[in-house]
Amino acid sequence: MQIHVVQRGDTLWALSRYYNVDMNQIIKANGLENPHTLVVGQSLIIPTPDLISHIVNVGDSLPSIAQQYGVSVQSILQANKLNIYSPIYPGQSLIVPTSSRTKIEVNSYTTNMSDKGAKEIANVGQYLTYLTPFTYTFKKDGTVITINDKSILAASKAQHIAPLLVLANLADGKFDSDLVAAILRKPNLQETLITNILNIMRNKGYTGLSFDFEYIYPEDRENYNAFLQRVVTKLHKERFSVSAALPPKVNDEQKGLLYEAQDYTAQGKILDFVILMTYEWGWAGGPPLAIAPINEVKRVLNYAVTAIPRNKIHMGIPLYGRDWKIPWVQGTFARVVSNQEAIRTAAKYGAEIYYHETYQSPFFRYTDETGQQHEVWFEDARSIQAKFDTVKQYGIRGISYWKLENQFTQTWVVQDYNFQVQKLL
Repeated sequence: MQIHVVQRGDTLWALSRYYNVDMNQIIKANGLENPHTLVVGQSLIIPTPDLISHIVNVGDSLPSIAQQYGVSVQSILQANKLNIYSPIYPGQSLIVPTSSRTKIEVNSYTTNMSDKGAKEIANVGQYLTYLTPFTYTFKKDGTVITINDKSILAASKAQHIAPLLVLANLADGKFDSDLVAAILRKPNLQETLITNILNIMRNKGYTGLSFDFEYIYPEDRENYNAFLQRVVTKLHKERFSVSAALPPKVNDEQKGLLYEAQDYTAQGKILDFVILMTYEWGWAGGPPLAIAPINEVKRVLNYAVTAIPRNKIHMGIPLYGRDWKIPWVQGTFARVVSNQEAIRTAAKYGAEIYYHETYQSPFFRYTDETGQQHEVWFEDARSIQAKFDTVKQYGIRGISYWKLENQFTQTWVVQDYNFQVQKLL
């Protein structure tokens, strides 16, 4: 795999000739919606893996060949322009793409519980270890508010993805400090909540529980640790995993309601793994900035690996970008954009895409039909590769995407080049 940054005058035909790669492979690897329109500064994956030839023997199957070489079935299908229904036969020569790949766990959140969400899972399920449908919530009496997750759980099972039930302290769409305090300060209500959660997990086939408790009062720090230990003790008896999402701290004394009650050291000991929410520096209500500047992500990891075992850390990766109106005005909010929408916008307004070397993130500016100026930060193959390089640099357990609805083709191509996904089911 190579990443090519589009220059003025580039065409797909010329690139295919230069790299000696079929033009359709470039289109497919990048999910190009309009192959005839390239944007200066746009990153393109050029699928030129190291290749070996395998002669099919009697009894061979695509899964057995993939296992033999430590690659995915999908990569063999792509390299040979086959689909899952294509037969293979003894004596046939198959191209097998090979690379040195680290085995990791991969999680993704999803908020789409519809049949469309299930199709998204079916399309990319081979790249995921876990799926975390967002989200179950609860009331102050320990009652759990359920979601209609039947379709996506069925899709997860078909793709051998381990589903994790996410429990968040959301009320009316916002994280509620009082809601979680009501539970953390009353052990009897904790027992009620845990019992209710366990019943749902057993009935629906969840394999683990993942907490997303945010804006916990600082005085409930030890209560939260004790609650997590109580949950782990009960759920481990039934072989359920327990994990939690953590805000991006750079030291234990970091001030702010989002951070103070989150004890990296304690949770690193108690939980099976944690998900670091290493994104949202460029948040909707703030000024334009990369969503996950790699220099800031590394600051978080530098602290995290001193408090939490590396084999328990998932690094969060955003699959979305944002479009801000500029000059930015306090009280205004950016809108979320996907990778594809960002590229379409740049093409529409003739904007050139730039790449911030410190943040390792693409961005551009444009002026719309009303004369309003905009600044867009998003993710592409380069920024995703930079994050994967960081995962390998720190030797951590895995990655966690937010969120599947914003996923783009380049993500999975780059992931497959770098990592072998750990499947638990």
